[in-house]
Amino acid sequence: MRKNLKIPRLGLVLIAATLFYGISFAQTPNLDAKLNEQIVSVPLGSGIFAVELETTIFKPPGDGPFPLLIMNHGKAPGNAHFQERARYFAISREFVTRGYAVVIPMRKGFSKSTGAYVDGGCNIGGNGQAQADDVQGVLEYVVKQGWVDRERILVAGQSHGGLTTMAFGTRNFAGVKGLINFAGGLRKENCQWELSLVDAFGDFGAKTKLPSLWFYGENDSYFNPELANKMYAAYTKSGANAKLIAYGPFKNDAHSMSGSRDGVKIWWPETEQFLKKLGLPTEVLMQVGNVPQHPRTDFASIDNVDAIPYVKETGRAGYRNFLGRSMPRAFAISASGAWGWGNEGDEPSVRAMSNCQKNSQLPCKLYAVDDYVVWKE
Repeated sequence: MRKNLKIPRLGLVLIAATLFYGISFAQTPNLDAKLNEQIVSVPLGSGIFAVELETTIFKPPGDGPFPLLIMNHGKAPGNAHFQERARYFAISREFVTRGYAVVIPMRKGFSKSTGAYVDGGCNIGGNGQAQADDVQGVLEYVVKQGWVDRERILVAGQSHGGLTTMAFGTRNFAGVKGLINFAGGLRKENCQWELSLVDAFGDFGAKTKLPSLWFYGENDSYFNPELANKMYAAYTKSGANAKLIAYGPFKNDAHSMSGSRDGVKIWWPETEQFLKKLGLPTEVLMQVGNVPQHPRTDFASIDNVDAIPYVKETGRAGYRNFLGRSMPRAFAISASGAWGWGNEGDEPSVRAMSNCQKNSQLPCKLYAVDDYVVWKE
Protein backbone atom coordinates (compact mmCIF):
# COMPACT_ATOMS: atom_id res chain seq x y z
CA MET A 1 0.00 0.00 0.00
CA ARG A 2 1.29 3.45 -0.88
CA LYS A 3 2.50 5.56 2.03
CA ASN A 4 0.70 8.87 1.78
CA LEU A 5 2.46 11.97 3.02
CA LYS A 6 0.78 13.94 5.78
CA ILE A 7 1.24 17.66 5.37
CA PRO A 8 1.71 19.37 8.74
CA ARG A 9 -0.39 22.40 9.67
CA LEU A 10 2.57 24.68 9.00
CA GLY A 11 2.73 23.22 5.48
CA LEU A 12 -0.91 24.12 4.92
CA VAL A 13 -0.21 27.65 6.07
CA LEU A 14 2.70 27.89 3.65
CA ILE A 15 0.54 26.57 0.82
CA ALA A 16 -2.21 29.07 1.58
CA ALA A 17 0.30 31.90 1.83
CA THR A 18 1.84 30.95 -1.48
CA LEU A 19 -1.56 30.86 -3.14
CA PHE A 20 -2.55 34.21 -1.61
CA TYR A 21 0.54 36.14 -2.58
CA GLY A 22 1.06 34.32 -5.86
CA ILE A 23 4.17 33.98 -7.98
CA SER A 24 5.05 36.55 -10.61
CA PHE A 25 4.99 35.43 -14.24
CA ALA A 26 5.88 38.92 -15.48
CA GLN A 27 9.45 38.27 -16.60
CA THR A 28 9.60 37.49 -20.31
CA PRO A 29 11.39 34.15 -20.80
CA ASN A 30 13.59 33.15 -23.71
CA LEU A 31 11.59 30.79 -25.93
CA ASP A 32 12.98 28.66 -28.73
CA ALA A 33 10.95 29.27 -31.88
CA LYS A 34 12.62 26.36 -33.72
CA LEU A 35 11.03 23.91 -31.30
CA ASN A 36 7.76 25.87 -30.96
CA GLU A 37 8.47 26.35 -27.27
CA GLN A 38 5.69 27.74 -25.11
CA ILE A 39 4.89 28.03 -21.42
CA VAL A 40 1.45 27.29 -20.02
CA SER A 41 -0.03 27.16 -16.53
CA VAL A 42 -1.69 23.82 -15.85
CA PRO A 43 -4.41 24.05 -13.17
CA LEU A 44 -4.58 21.28 -10.57
CA GLY A 45 -6.79 20.81 -7.54
CA SER A 46 -9.55 23.04 -6.23
CA GLY A 47 -10.31 25.42 -3.39
CA ILE A 48 -7.40 26.25 -1.11
CA PHE A 49 -5.49 23.34 -2.65
CA ALA A 50 -5.74 24.73 -6.19
CA VAL A 51 -2.35 25.26 -7.82
CA GLU A 52 -1.02 26.19 -11.23
CA LEU A 53 2.03 24.38 -12.55
CA GLU A 54 4.43 26.23 -14.84
CA THR A 55 4.78 23.84 -17.76
CA THR A 56 7.06 24.03 -20.79
CA ILE A 57 5.88 22.52 -24.07
CA PHE A 58 7.96 21.78 -27.17
CA LYS A 59 6.11 20.61 -30.28
CA PRO A 60 6.80 19.77 -33.92
CA PRO A 61 5.01 21.84 -36.57
CA GLY A 62 1.41 20.92 -37.26
CA ASP A 63 -1.66 19.95 -35.30
CA GLY A 64 -0.72 16.40 -34.32
CA PRO A 65 -1.67 14.21 -32.67
CA PHE A 66 1.95 13.68 -31.58
CA PRO A 67 3.42 10.95 -29.40
CA LEU A 68 4.22 12.49 -26.03
CA LEU A 69 7.26 12.65 -23.76
CA ILE A 70 6.72 13.85 -20.19
CA MET A 71 10.11 14.91 -18.81
CA ASN A 72 10.43 15.33 -15.04
CA HIS A 73 12.98 17.72 -13.54
CA GLY A 74 15.40 17.31 -10.66
CA LYS A 75 15.73 19.36 -7.48
CA ALA A 76 18.48 21.91 -6.98
CA PRO A 77 19.68 22.71 -3.44
CA GLY A 78 17.85 25.47 -1.59
CA ASN A 79 14.41 27.02 -2.01
CA ALA A 80 12.53 25.19 -4.77
CA HIS A 81 10.85 28.44 -5.88
CA PHE A 82 14.27 29.82 -6.83
CA GLN A 83 14.91 26.92 -9.20
CA GLU A 84 14.96 27.85 -12.88
CA ARG A 85 12.39 26.51 -15.31
CA ALA A 86 13.59 23.16 -16.64
CA ARG A 87 13.91 22.77 -20.41
CA TYR A 88 16.18 19.74 -20.93
CA PHE A 89 16.99 21.16 -24.31
CA ALA A 90 19.23 18.33 -25.52
CA ILE A 91 16.57 15.72 -24.75
CA SER A 92 13.70 17.87 -26.01
CA ARG A 93 15.52 18.52 -29.28
CA GLU A 94 16.07 14.82 -29.98
CA PHE A 95 12.44 13.93 -29.36
CA VAL A 96 10.86 16.88 -31.17
CA THR A 97 12.92 16.19 -34.29
CA ARG A 98 11.42 12.69 -34.22
CA GLY A 99 7.88 13.98 -34.08
CA TYR A 100 7.21 13.98 -30.33
CA ALA A 101 5.64 16.69 -28.23
CA VAL A 102 7.62 17.22 -25.03
CA VAL A 103 5.98 18.45 -21.83
CA ILE A 104 8.10 19.50 -18.82
CA PRO A 105 6.01 20.42 -15.77
CA MET A 106 7.51 22.25 -12.80
CA ARG A 107 5.96 20.52 -9.82
CA LYS A 108 4.34 22.26 -6.85
CA GLY A 109 6.63 24.79 -5.22
CA PHE A 110 9.23 24.75 -8.00
CA SER A 111 10.12 27.82 -10.06
CA LYS A 112 6.93 29.77 -10.84
CA SER A 113 4.54 26.94 -10.01
CA THR A 114 2.33 27.84 -7.08
CA GLY A 115 1.89 25.75 -3.98
CA ALA A 116 4.61 24.44 -1.68
CA TYR A 117 7.15 21.69 -2.18
CA VAL A 118 6.27 18.72 0.06
CA ASP A 119 9.46 17.23 1.45
CA GLY A 120 8.40 14.22 3.49
CA GLY A 121 11.65 13.88 5.43
CA CYS A 122 13.34 10.54 4.93
CA ASN A 123 10.20 8.92 3.52
CA ILE A 124 11.67 8.97 0.02
CA GLY A 125 9.05 6.65 -1.41
CA GLY A 126 6.31 8.95 -0.11
CA ASN A 127 8.14 11.94 -1.55
CA GLY A 128 8.24 10.27 -4.96
CA GLN A 129 4.53 9.50 -4.85
CA ALA A 130 3.69 13.07 -3.81
CA GLN A 131 5.66 14.34 -6.82
CA ALA A 132 4.00 11.74 -9.04
CA ASP A 133 0.61 13.19 -8.07
CA ASP A 134 1.60 16.36 -9.93
CA VAL A 135 2.79 14.39 -12.96
CA GLN A 136 -0.49 12.49 -13.07
CA GLY A 137 -2.47 15.71 -12.81
CA VAL A 138 -0.54 17.29 -15.67
CA LEU A 139 -0.87 14.17 -17.80
CA GLU A 140 -4.62 14.01 -17.20
CA TYR A 141 -4.79 17.62 -18.41
CA VAL A 142 -2.48 17.16 -21.40
CA VAL A 143 -4.13 14.04 -22.85
CA LYS A 144 -7.31 16.09 -23.28
CA GLN A 145 -5.49 18.32 -25.77
CA GLY A 146 -6.08 17.50 -29.42
CA TRP A 147 -2.37 17.56 -30.30
CA VAL A 148 -1.53 14.59 -28.03
CA ASP A 149 -1.63 10.95 -29.09
CA ARG A 150 -2.92 9.53 -25.82
CA GLU A 151 -1.97 5.98 -26.81
CA ARG A 152 1.75 6.72 -27.28
CA ILE A 153 3.20 8.23 -24.11
CA LEU A 154 6.69 7.99 -22.62
CA VAL A 155 7.60 9.30 -19.15
CA ALA A 156 11.18 10.17 -18.22
CA GLY A 157 13.00 12.08 -15.51
CA GLN A 158 16.39 13.09 -14.19
CA SER A 159 17.58 12.87 -10.55
CA HIS A 160 14.58 13.78 -8.36
CA GLY A 161 12.58 13.63 -11.58
CA GLY A 162 13.84 10.08 -12.13
CA LEU A 163 12.54 9.11 -8.69
CA THR A 164 9.27 10.84 -9.58
CA THR A 165 9.08 8.93 -12.86
CA MET A 166 9.57 5.54 -11.23
CA ALA A 167 6.98 6.39 -8.57
CA PHE A 168 4.56 7.45 -11.30
CA GLY A 169 5.14 4.11 -13.01
CA THR A 170 3.24 2.39 -10.20
CA ARG A 171 0.03 4.08 -11.41
CA ASN A 172 0.16 2.18 -14.74
CA PHE A 173 -1.45 5.18 -16.45
CA ALA A 174 -3.37 4.36 -19.64
CA GLY A 175 -1.35 5.01 -22.80
CA VAL A 176 2.06 5.14 -21.07
CA LYS A 177 4.33 2.65 -22.81
CA GLY A 178 7.54 2.96 -20.81
CA LEU A 179 9.76 4.87 -18.39
CA ILE A 180 13.28 6.31 -18.64
CA ASN A 181 15.27 6.95 -15.48
CA PHE A 182 18.25 9.31 -15.80
CA ALA A 183 20.21 9.03 -12.53
CA GLY A 184 17.02 8.95 -10.49
CA GLY A 185 16.95 9.31 -6.73
CA LEU A 186 16.90 11.76 -3.84
CA ARG A 187 19.56 12.52 -1.25
CA LYS A 188 18.60 13.58 2.26
CA GLU A 189 20.43 14.68 5.39
CA ASN A 190 20.35 13.46 8.98
CA CYS A 191 18.87 10.06 8.16
CA GLN A 192 19.73 6.77 6.48
CA TRP A 193 18.57 8.03 3.11
CA GLU A 194 20.36 5.35 1.09
CA LEU A 195 18.31 2.59 2.76
CA SER A 196 15.12 4.59 2.29
CA LEU A 197 15.98 5.15 -1.37
CA VAL A 198 16.57 1.46 -2.02
CA ASP A 199 13.34 0.57 -0.20
CA ALA A 200 11.45 3.11 -2.30
CA PHE A 201 12.66 1.59 -5.56
CA GLY A 202 11.82 -1.87 -4.26
CA ASP A 203 8.28 -0.73 -3.57
CA PHE A 204 7.99 0.90 -7.01
CA GLY A 205 9.21 -2.23 -8.77
CA ALA A 206 6.69 -4.43 -7.00
CA LYS A 207 3.79 -2.31 -8.28
CA THR A 208 4.66 -1.39 -11.86
CA LYS A 209 3.88 -3.22 -15.08
CA LEU A 210 5.82 -0.82 -17.30
CA PRO A 211 9.26 -1.49 -18.81
CA SER A 212 11.98 0.99 -17.90
CA LEU A 213 15.45 2.02 -19.05
CA TRP A 214 17.98 3.31 -16.49
CA PHE A 215 21.13 5.39 -16.95
CA TYR A 216 23.69 5.79 -14.14
CA GLY A 217 27.30 6.90 -14.62
CA GLU A 218 30.45 5.87 -12.80
CA ASN A 219 31.31 9.35 -11.50
CA ASP A 220 27.80 10.40 -10.47
CA SER A 221 28.25 12.72 -7.47
CA TYR A 222 24.82 11.84 -6.06
CA PHE A 223 24.37 8.11 -6.61
CA ASN A 224 27.50 5.98 -6.98
CA PRO A 225 27.50 2.67 -8.91
CA GLU A 226 27.12 0.59 -5.74
CA LEU A 227 23.96 2.46 -4.74
CA ALA A 228 22.60 2.41 -8.30
CA ASN A 229 23.05 -1.37 -8.40
CA LYS A 230 21.23 -1.75 -5.08
CA MET A 231 18.31 0.33 -6.34
CA TYR A 232 18.17 -1.71 -9.53
CA ALA A 233 18.31 -5.02 -7.66
CA ALA A 234 15.52 -3.92 -5.32
CA TYR A 235 13.39 -2.71 -8.23
CA THR A 236 13.74 -5.89 -10.29
CA LYS A 237 13.48 -8.30 -7.33
CA SER A 238 9.73 -8.67 -7.84
CA GLY A 239 10.07 -9.18 -11.57
CA ALA A 240 9.87 -5.58 -12.80
CA ASN A 241 11.10 -5.18 -16.38
CA ALA A 242 14.10 -2.82 -16.33
CA LYS A 243 17.47 -2.44 -18.03
CA LEU A 244 20.37 -0.65 -16.33
CA ILE A 245 22.95 1.10 -18.49
CA ALA A 246 26.09 1.68 -16.40
CA TYR A 247 27.94 3.87 -18.86
CA GLY A 248 31.13 4.77 -17.00
CA PRO A 249 32.45 8.28 -16.29
CA PHE A 250 31.08 11.40 -17.97
CA LYS A 251 32.98 14.70 -17.79
CA ASN A 252 33.21 16.10 -14.25
CA ASP A 253 29.97 14.53 -13.05
CA ALA A 254 27.81 11.89 -14.70
CA HIS A 255 24.79 13.22 -12.84
CA SER A 256 24.50 15.96 -15.48
CA MET A 257 24.86 13.65 -18.50
CA SER A 258 21.24 13.90 -19.63
CA GLY A 259 21.40 17.70 -19.68
CA SER A 260 24.44 17.80 -21.96
CA ARG A 261 24.34 17.64 -25.73
CA ASP A 262 27.49 15.50 -25.43
CA GLY A 263 25.41 13.00 -23.47
CA VAL A 264 23.13 12.28 -26.42
CA LYS A 265 25.60 9.78 -27.87
CA ILE A 266 25.39 7.85 -24.59
CA TRP A 267 21.64 7.72 -24.03
CA TRP A 268 20.14 7.89 -27.52
CA PRO A 269 21.36 4.53 -28.98
CA GLU A 270 19.93 2.59 -26.03
CA THR A 271 16.81 4.74 -26.00
CA GLU A 272 16.29 4.17 -29.71
CA GLN A 273 16.25 0.40 -29.19
CA PHE A 274 13.96 0.80 -26.18
CA LEU A 275 11.49 2.90 -28.18
CA LYS A 276 11.47 0.43 -31.06
CA LYS A 277 10.54 -2.38 -28.66
CA LEU A 278 7.70 -0.21 -27.37
CA GLY A 279 6.44 0.51 -30.88
CA LEU A 280 7.28 4.21 -30.58
CA PRO A 281 8.82 6.28 -33.42
CA THR A 282 12.58 6.83 -33.75
CA GLU A 283 13.08 8.28 -37.24
CA VAL A 284 14.16 11.91 -37.63
CA LEU A 285 11.34 13.86 -39.26
CA MET A 286 12.64 17.44 -39.10
CA GLN A 287 15.80 19.49 -38.69
CA VAL A 288 16.03 22.38 -36.26
CA GLY A 289 19.30 24.00 -37.31
CA ASN A 290 22.73 24.10 -35.76
CA VAL A 291 23.80 25.50 -32.41
CA PRO A 292 24.85 29.16 -32.93
CA GLN A 293 28.59 29.83 -33.26
CA HIS A 294 30.44 32.82 -31.79
CA PRO A 295 33.68 33.99 -33.44
CA ARG A 296 36.90 34.00 -31.44
CA THR A 297 38.69 37.32 -30.82
CA ASP A 298 42.22 38.22 -29.76
CA PHE A 299 41.09 40.28 -26.76
CA ALA A 300 42.66 37.92 -24.17
CA SER A 301 43.43 34.30 -23.44
CA ILE A 302 40.61 32.31 -21.84
CA ASP A 303 42.47 31.94 -18.52
CA ASN A 304 43.43 35.62 -18.14
CA VAL A 305 41.07 36.50 -15.30
CA ASP A 306 42.48 40.02 -14.87
CA ALA A 307 41.63 40.96 -18.47
CA ILE A 308 37.86 40.87 -17.95
CA PRO A 309 36.48 44.43 -18.06
CA TYR A 310 33.85 45.96 -15.76
CA VAL A 311 33.49 43.19 -13.17
CA LYS A 312 34.65 43.42 -9.57
CA GLU A 313 36.43 40.71 -7.59
CA THR A 314 33.20 38.74 -7.11
CA GLY A 315 32.85 38.63 -10.89
CA ARG A 316 36.42 37.43 -11.28
CA ALA A 317 35.74 34.74 -8.70
CA GLY A 318 32.66 33.79 -10.71
CA TYR A 319 34.79 33.59 -13.84
CA ARG A 320 37.25 31.27 -12.10
CA ASN A 321 34.29 29.09 -11.20
CA PHE A 322 33.17 29.22 -14.84
CA LEU A 323 36.61 28.05 -16.01
CA GLY A 324 36.18 24.90 -13.95
CA ARG A 325 32.86 24.04 -15.60
CA SER A 326 32.47 21.54 -18.41
CA MET A 327 31.76 22.60 -21.98
CA PRO A 328 29.68 23.81 -23.70
CA ARG A 329 29.76 26.95 -21.57
CA ALA A 330 29.50 30.74 -21.84
CA PHE A 331 30.25 33.79 -19.68
CA ALA A 332 28.55 37.19 -20.10
CA ILE A 333 29.29 40.63 -18.64
CA SER A 334 27.77 44.11 -18.57
CA ALA A 335 29.18 47.63 -18.24
CA SER A 336 27.17 47.81 -15.00
CA GLY A 337 29.51 45.21 -13.48
CA ALA A 338 26.96 42.40 -13.69
CA TRP A 339 27.99 38.97 -14.91
CA GLY A 340 26.58 35.50 -15.42
CA TRP A 341 27.45 32.14 -16.89
CA GLY A 342 25.80 28.96 -18.14
CA ASN A 343 27.06 25.55 -19.13
CA GLU A 344 25.82 22.32 -20.68
CA GLY A 345 22.64 22.03 -22.74
CA ASP A 346 22.37 23.34 -26.30
CA GLU A 347 22.39 27.08 -25.60
CA PRO A 348 24.53 27.97 -22.57
CA SER A 349 25.11 31.40 -24.13
CA VAL A 350 21.39 32.18 -23.78
CA ARG A 351 21.45 31.21 -20.11
CA ALA A 352 24.64 33.16 -19.49
CA MET A 353 23.07 36.27 -20.98
CA SER A 354 19.87 35.74 -19.00
CA ASN A 355 21.74 35.24 -15.72
CA CYS A 356 23.75 38.40 -16.35
CA GLN A 357 20.74 40.46 -17.40
CA LYS A 358 18.85 39.60 -14.20
CA ASN A 359 21.27 41.87 -12.33
CA SER A 360 21.82 44.63 -14.88
CA GLN A 361 19.80 47.45 -16.41
CA LEU A 362 22.48 47.80 -19.07
CA PRO A 363 22.75 45.22 -21.87
CA CYS A 364 24.92 42.17 -21.30
CA LYS A 365 27.31 40.76 -23.89
CA LEU A 366 29.16 37.49 -24.18
CA TYR A 367 32.76 37.55 -22.96
CA ALA A 368 33.81 33.90 -23.41
CA VAL A 369 32.44 30.75 -25.01
CA ASP A 370 33.81 27.25 -24.38
CA ASP A 371 37.62 27.66 -24.31
CA TYR A 372 38.05 31.03 -26.04
CA VAL A 373 37.22 34.74 -25.62
CA VAL A 374 34.66 36.39 -27.91
CA TRP A 375 34.71 39.88 -26.37
CA LYS A 376 35.22 42.92 -28.60
CA GLU A 377 36.15 46.38 -27.30
